[in-house]
Amino acid sequence: MTSNLAPAVVETETAPGAAAARVPQLSIISPAYHERDNIRPLVTAVAAAMQGVRWELIIVDDDSGDGTSEEVFAVAHEGYPVRCIRRIGRRGLASAVVEGALAATAPVIAVIDADGQHDERLLPQMLALIAEGGSDLVVGSRHVEGGSVGDWSKDRQAMSGFATWCANIVLGTGIGDPMSGFFAIRRDVFHACVHDLSQQGYKILLDIISSAPRELKITEIPYVFRNRTQGESKVDLMIMLEFLFLLIEKVTRGLVPPRFVLFSAVGGLGLLFHLAVLQTLKTFGTTFLFAQTVATILAMTLNYVVNNSVTYRSQRLRGGRFVIGYLVFCLVCSIGGIANIGVADLVLAGEGSWAVAGIAGALMSAVFNFGVATQFVWTQRRRTRRPTVSRRTQ
Repeated sequence: MTSNLAPAVVETETAPGAAAARVPQLSIISPAYHERDNIRPLVTAVAAAMQGVRWELIIVDDDSGDGTSEEVFAVAHEGYPVRCIRRIGRRGLASAVVEGALAATAPVIAVIDADGQHDERLLPQMLALIAEGGSDLVVGSRHVEGGSVGDWSKDRQAMSGFATWCANIVLGTGIGDPMSGFFAIRRDVFHACVHDLSQQGYKILLDIISSAPRELKITEIPYVFRNRTQGESKVDLMIMLEFLFLLIEKVTRGLVPPRFVLFSAVGGLGLLFHLAVLQTLKTFGTTFLFAQTVATILAMTLNYVVNNSVTYRSQRLRGGRFVIGYLVFCLVCSIGGIANIGVADLVLAGEGSWAVAGIAGALMSAVFNFGVATQFVWTQRRRTRRPTVSRRTQ
């Protein structure tokens, strides 16, 4: 059967100069998670600010359940230079910025939140400062003259101030607002450090500055942080925890996985809880074997719940997977306990020191439990579907 629906072939010639004229001067990256109601206001605000400048806006959506990506597509179909990268099975602002920046086509890349709290009117100024050649990186700063955090609560101001102090003391960034999420950077500078980025948490600017192979020429310009008008804030204690993850990653130069530090800290909490339960049951006159069994089960349960909620927050398990994960975690910890005893016994035979043997055994079980739990309990599993094959007879 012959089809009469053959596609039309249109031959066009495009002059190199005309093609170059369509290349954006600024690629704007905006990570988004459940920001559907903010997409259109963001796009229209950026379009108004970028008059006379060729630009593109790349929304990186972490598979939002509210239709964020569909809203981006709808706005793009209206003619705005907007596109969407939708990520499945991955989450996090820093890694979203990296993926968006790697897809950028302009020589300068800017990062702006999708919630409207950054002042998009500064984008042309950022671009101009970099184009002049005096800056590798331009930071929208809340902590230089003329800048402000708006009406943040005292607790949030204190948390931000402490984080800024830590960043400048530990990593020596030397700028007023290393925690800013609003900045522009030359694309070649970004690519020079991209392989060393930890991509942990929300502080991508700090990650870039501390990963750069050379000292960057940085300019800070003031802006006033706005209030969110749509959606819910993502700021919580986990933001601070992920910031500490980043500091550990940078200070140890990647030798110590930040997640391992937290996993071990949770293990220490579990040990204290274990001893407390053991002592409590002792006062009730139970046998040691019974008390030890109950304390061990409760401590493993506490470790699992805390690790699932905090250490592996981005891969946390729910529903049936939570129960299966718990059973696997208990099995892993049991094997880790056996490894602990075996290693401690070997070290004791060689060194003769109970303290050294105990530390060696504990370290062995911690490394074993962390590695196996990461691989088998909190591994990101993807749903697989049998592909649908469509056949048509011509």
